[in-house]
Amino acid sequence: MEGLTVRLLRGSGLLRRNFLTCLSSWKIPPRVLKSSHSEALLDVTSNGLLFAPLQTLTEEEMMIKSSVKKFAEDHIAPLVSTMDENSKMEKSVIQGLFQQGLMGIEIDTKYRGTGASFFSSVLAIEELAKVDASVAVMCDVQNTITNKLISKHGTEEQKATYLPQLATEKIGSFCLSEAGAGSDSFALKTRADKKGDCYVINGSKMWITSAEYAGLFLVMANVDFSIGYKGITCFLVDRDTAGLHIGKAENKMGIRASSTCPLTFEDVKVPEANILGQIGHGYKYAIGSLNEGRIGIAAQMLGVAQGCFDYTIPYIKERIQFGQRIFDFQGLQHQVAHVATQLEAARLLTYNAARLVEAGRPFIKEASMAKYYTSEVAGLTTSKCIEWMGGVGYTKNYPVEKYFRDAKIGTIYEGASNIQLNTIAKHIDAEY
Repeated sequence: MEGLTVRLLRGSGLLRRNFLTCLSSWKIPPRVLKSSHSEALLDVTSNGLLFAPLQTLTEEEMMIKSSVKKFAEDHIAPLVSTMDENSKMEKSVIQGLFQQGLMGIEIDTKYRGTGASFFSSVLAIEELAKVDASVAVMCDVQNTITNKLISKHGTEEQKATYLPQLATEKIGSFCLSEAGAGSDSFALKTRADKKGDCYVINGSKMWITSAEYAGLFLVMANVDFSIGYKGITCFLVDRDTAGLHIGKAENKMGIRASSTCPLTFEDVKVPEANILGQIGHGYKYAIGSLNEGRIGIAAQMLGVAQGCFDYTIPYIKERIQFGQRIFDFQGLQHQVAHVATQLEAARLLTYNAARLVEAGRPFIKEASMAKYYTSEVAGLTTSKCIEWMGGVGYTKNYPVEKYFRDAKIGTIYEGASNIQLNTIAKHIDAEY
């Protein structure tokens, strides 16, 4: 961790255009409000149990949070506008994520990972999303899904082969969704037929995050359609495998620097040794990884909302209309207070879900609540911020409209909002 911290404490930024003294453009990080700050862990105990606010962090977590914040502000912020416009993530940003240890946060140090906690991944995703949601989702999928699946279910040989690569240089991509299998993901049609000591995969995938940059694909395919979803199996497929074709990246509304591509598999031969976990258990692995992954998306949406809010508040405190700051109008103050309260609630839901994971306690309902609520709050917050900033908020000279575009994906991927509501309702039904 000492090496990680030292590596993360470097950077610079610049001003692009002035409107008011508080209103920088893309390249200057916003002022951060006190309510979004965390504090170091205090030794507050009762009967040997620790009682502390949810925003209280360990020393290691504080170190990671501050390091990622500095990296994002110094090295990502100056490139956000260009990456969004070009729908392309800069190589220096991807390299930086690996150099800072942010692509293997929970990977054990013996596999060259950072060896930190799940909560540390959540904090890193949140800090990255305050600057750019596209970078945050790359970090999110790598840590909460790809790395986690291999760490949990891989053989020792698979872990020794792939985890060091994923921690230091190789991007992983999770391949589940298909044209006819979105929310109903277990309706997938991609098949894997046993031939000798190999499986031959045929089919296609859609909406695959980071596919353009990935070196390893975790592919869900059905080995026996006669038993339905219980035939779904996870395969480790290297990028250069013959028959694997990566399609053109989608031209998206938001998170444009994050590549989202279709994949096709034409007689892709995968050794039996590249099955991840047990045959037919792919559906279990997918459910498990997405449950934790949704907390990562909650952190991403929380970061988007907080980053937009932090950027906007200084502007409305300086903008003068009718002889006074627009912040001083009671109607606007009430809107700000409403959004700030929802932001705080979203943060507590997200942090609580993450802490439940680390405590080994049930968390599925809480993860769905966090993912659903933060997505709603991100949409509301970014929309309101554009309104508060007025005309300049609607232009591409400043990042507020980008936060708005980026926020929308939260209600769609890794389980649409209605799926989260279904999950929450099922748990309530069982509880009563």
